[in-house]
Amino acid sequence: MTLYIDKFSEFIKTYYIDPILYDEGYNIVNTFTWAIILGICIFAVVKLLKKLDIRTDNRLIASIVPFVLAGSSLRVIEDAGAVQQPFSLLLITPIIYFVVFFITLFCLIVSKIISKKWKGKSMESIFASMGSLWFIFNISFLFSVQDAVLPKVLIYIVGLGTLITSLVYVASKKVGFDILTNPLNISILGAHMLDASSTFIGVDMLGYYEKHVLPSYLIDLTGTAFVMYPLKLSIFIPVLYIIDTNFNEDEESRNLKTFLKLVILVLGLSPACRNTIRMFFGI
Repeated sequence: MTLYIDKFSEFIKTYYIDPILYDEGYNIVNTFTWAIILGICIFAVVKLLKKLDIRTDNRLIASIVPFVLAGSSLRVIEDAGAVQQPFSLLLITPIIYFVVFFITLFCLIVSKIISKKWKGKSMESIFASMGSLWFIFNISFLFSVQDAVLPKVLIYIVGLGTLITSLVYVASKKVGFDILTNPLNISILGAHMLDASSTFIGVDMLGYYEKHVLPSYLIDLTGTAFVMYPLKLSIFIPVLYIIDTNFNEDEESRNLKTFLKLVILVLGLSPACRNTIRMFFGI
């Protein structure tokens, strides 16, 4: 019995605890686990938003973007070594996702309460303002502890990501593929093109490395992080197509569909922002 307990403890330590303690990145086991937890959380949050009478629509998604920027910059603060243990452990993946989620949820509830008492101000505008202030604070803090080492990297990543997204949009418009002319869908794809661009520039040009299992394998296989572009396109175009063509039009289904798109947007925008900010400060 003791032998099995020791083996189980070693398994947990190797695949879950050590990657967090030493920021080792992802492996097949914890990647699969976090994916399952994400799936469970998606349905739980959709139910929670319904209970709070908060509609999941494009306005809500836009107001959440500042929180994505804030969460990404908060992760870079840990990368910079500006926070010491044990507090730094709260800012390491995947724990930081829960930290940012609960802060975001708290601000969302507060925004809803304020909007009921402050006539003329929407919940989304109040909510977005809170996220923007948090992001500005994080960036200001980073500037106080780090110099802007590679400011041009911001132009390269945004420019390259925007160029490829624009090409996809134009091609989709010409062939009548309406899925990718939808503003939200093309924004999602744009977020992932930014992520691909940040990985390509970081790995191929600046000597960074990829932590995720599948991208890391494909980069090693092909010898270039440019593979992130076809990888992202081959995954997320079919995913968006499936989401848009397989949901009913009742309100609950629309809310779930929109929230799924929000999650996909965050999965691209969050690492794109973190990578870009890291390289900007040379961390």
